[in-house]
Amino acid sequence: MNRQRLLLIILLLLAILGFYVSGAHTFFTLETLQAYRSQFQAAFQQSPWQVAGLFFAVYVVMTALSLPGAALLTLLGGALFGLGWGLLIISFASTLGATLAFLLSRFLFRGPIEKRFPRQFETVNRGVEKDGAFYLFTLRLVPIFPFFMINLVMGLTRIKLTTFYWVSQLGMLPGTAVYVNAGGQLGELENLGGIVSPGLLASFALLAVFPWLARRIAAAVQTRKAYKGFTRPERFDYDIVVIGGGSAGLVTSYIASAVNAKVALVEKHKMGGDCLNTGCVPSKALIRAARAAHEIRTAHRFGVSASAPEVDFAKVMGHVHQAIADIEPHDSVERYTGLGVTVYQDHARLVTPWQVRVGDTTLTARHIVLATGARPRVPPLPGIEHAPLLTSENLWALTELPKRLVVLGGGAIGCELSQSFARLGSQVTLVEGAPQLLGREDSEVGEHVAGTLSGEGVTVMTGATALEVSQADGAHQLVIEHQGERLTLAFDYLLVSAGRQANVEGLGLETLGISTTQAGTLALNERLQTRVPNIWACGDLAGPYQLTHAAAHQAWHAAVNALFGELKSFAVDYRFMPAVTYVQPEVARVGLNEKEATAKGIAYEVTRYAMRDSDRAIAEGATEGFIKVLTVPGKDKILGATIVAENAGEWLGEFTLAMKHGLGLNKLLGTIHPYPTLGEAAKATAGLWKNAHKPERVLAWLNRYFHWRRGE
Repeated sequence: MNRQRLLLIILLLLAILGFYVSGAHTFFTLETLQAYRSQFQAAFQQSPWQVAGLFFAVYVVMTALSLPGAALLTLLGGALFGLGWGLLIISFASTLGATLAFLLSRFLFRGPIEKRFPRQFETVNRGVEKDGAFYLFTLRLVPIFPFFMINLVMGLTRIKLTTFYWVSQLGMLPGTAVYVNAGGQLGELENLGGIVSPGLLASFALLAVFPWLARRIAAAVQTRKAYKGFTRPERFDYDIVVIGGGSAGLVTSYIASAVNAKVALVEKHKMGGDCLNTGCVPSKALIRAARAAHEIRTAHRFGVSASAPEVDFAKVMGHVHQAIADIEPHDSVERYTGLGVTVYQDHARLVTPWQVRVGDTTLTARHIVLATGARPRVPPLPGIEHAPLLTSENLWALTELPKRLVVLGGGAIGCELSQSFARLGSQVTLVEGAPQLLGREDSEVGEHVAGTLSGEGVTVMTGATALEVSQADGAHQLVIEHQGERLTLAFDYLLVSAGRQANVEGLGLETLGISTTQAGTLALNERLQTRVPNIWACGDLAGPYQLTHAAAHQAWHAAVNALFGELKSFAVDYRFMPAVTYVQPEVARVGLNEKEATAKGIAYEVTRYAMRDSDRAIAEGATEGFIKVLTVPGKDKILGATIVAENAGEWLGEFTLAMKHGLGLNKLLGTIHPYPTLGEAAKATAGLWKNAHKPERVLAWLNRYFHWRRGE
C-alpha cells in the first residue's frame, strides 16, 4: 500500500472516530432536529446564505464519509428551505458527496481488490461497461438500497466518473424529493418509518421496474424497426438456414439437426470451408512432411547416419491433397444429408429477414445463421498486383518448390509456413512489421521462435516496413525499410500472411441494415445476434478469433440461441480460448500471458519450468522451450499458461480444463501423470509453484518435532 493511500485511510479513520467521540452522532436524531427546529429556522432567517452554505458543506462531508444522518439532514433541509430550494440544494449536495465517496472507494480499494479477484472483476466490468448506467439508475430509484453502499461498491468498478455523477443526480431525485417534502412536516413526524411507508416503497419499486420495462419497449421498437417494410411469412420451410459450409456452419447444422430441427445448409464452394481445403488440414500435412525432412537432416543427433533428404515437392503436395481427400467425407454433402440436413450448393443472398435466395430458389426460415468465413487479406502495396503472389488459398496448387520465398507477415501462419518451406529446401525470408514475431505473445516467446527459425536457415526481419513490389533484371523484388535502410528482397514467390478479412460481400446485408465493425466482422451482441433478431453469425465472420475451435464454440451458441433463445440464451464466453502455433517446438497458450496481464493491470506471479529438466524431453532430444504459468499472487489459481515445447498443443488441454473448472496448481500436482511423458511437465510446473509457497512456519515446527523424536 503506497504512502498516500495509507495517509488518507488514517485521516478518514480519524475523522470518523472524531465524529463519534465528539458525540456528534447523537445530534443526528429525529428528536434533536425537532427540538432545535425553531433555532435552525431563526438562524436561517438571519443569515440565509451562510446557513445554506454551511448546510451544503456538512451534507457533502457526511455523504462523502458515508456517515449516518443524511436522511435526517434531508428532512432538516426541507424544513429550512422548503420543497423547491431544499430539493435543489440537497440534490446537488447529495450527488457531490456521493461522487466523493465513490472516488475515495476507487482510490483506496479498487486496485487491491481488482488484483485479488481479477477474473471476477473482469466479468463485472464487462457488464458495467455495457449496462452500468442502467443498473445504477435502477438502484438509485429504490431507497431500500443504502445509497452509501451503492457509492462504495460502484467505486470498485470501472464505471466512468461522469456517468456515475449524472445517473446519481437523476436517480436519487425522486427519493430526495420525498424526504425534502416530509421535512415540511418535521414537527409532526414520529419516526422515519412514517416517511417511507410500505406503500411508498412499493411505488418506488414499481418506478425501478420502469427502466426495465422501458428497455423491453425500446427493444420491441428496435425489433419493429428492423422488420419494418418486411412481411413475415405465415409458415416456414426450415427452422434454420445456415449460410456457409465451413467449420462454423457445419457445427451449427449438426447441432440443429441433432435436436430434430429442420435445417438447410448453403455452401457455394467446397464443403469444409477453409479449415479442410486451404487451412488447418493442408497446412498440418505440409508441416508434417517438412518435419520428416528435418528429422532426416538431424538424425545424426541420435547416432543415426542418413544422407541428405531428397524432397519431391510434387509428392509432398500429393500427400497434402490426400489428407484433404481422406478427411473430406467427414464434411461431405452425403454425410450431412444423412443427418437430415438439406444441402444447397449455390450462392445465397438475404432477401428479407426470413427469406434467402439460393440460385433460383427462395427458402424461408425462422432463423438464419451466417457463417461465410474469411479470406486472406492482401495489403495494397504498389506493384503487388503484378507479383507471383501466394496466399493460404492458392498455395496448395503449387507443384514446384519455390527457390526463393519471401513471407510477408510473422503471425502464426507466416511462422509455420516459413519453417516448413525452409525445411523442404526453399530460401526463405520472413518480413514482419512489428518488433517481434507472434505479436500477441510475450516477447521471449517471439524471440524463441525467431531464434529457432534463424537456426534453420530462415532470414527473419522484424521491425521491417514493406514499401512496394518492383521488378529489376527480370526478377521480382519486395522493397522494405529495415533499421533505417532501404533494402530489396528478390523472390520467386511472395507469400502473404497478413491476416484475414471477413466475407461480407454479396450477402444482402445492406438490404437489412446489418452493419460491420471496424475490424470488418459483423456487428453482433454477446449472443451472436445481429440487429435483426432472427439473424445470427458465427466463425471468422463474427470474430474476434480466427480459429476453427473458436468457430465451433460460437456455432453451439448460435444454434442454441436461435432455436431456444425465447426460453434461454447464452452469451459467448471467450475466457478460456486456447490457441496453438504449429512451429517446432509448438507455441501453445490459454488465458493471460504477461503482456496482457500487465496491459490490464492484473497482478500475477510467474512459475517457469524449463523443458531441459523434463526426462522425456531429454530422451527425445527436445529440450528447447519452457512452460510459464501465471497465477494469482499467493494463490494457486491459474490466470494463464504458455507452453513452448514439443507437441505443446497436445497437452495444453490440461491447463484449459483446470482454468475452465477452477482447478488450481495444487490439483494438478495431486494428479498422477504417466512417466515419462512430456505432459508430466505440467505437474512439474505445479511442483515448482508449491515449493515456492512452502509453509515455512509449519516446516520450522516440524523440524523441531523431528529433532525431539530423534532425542536430540
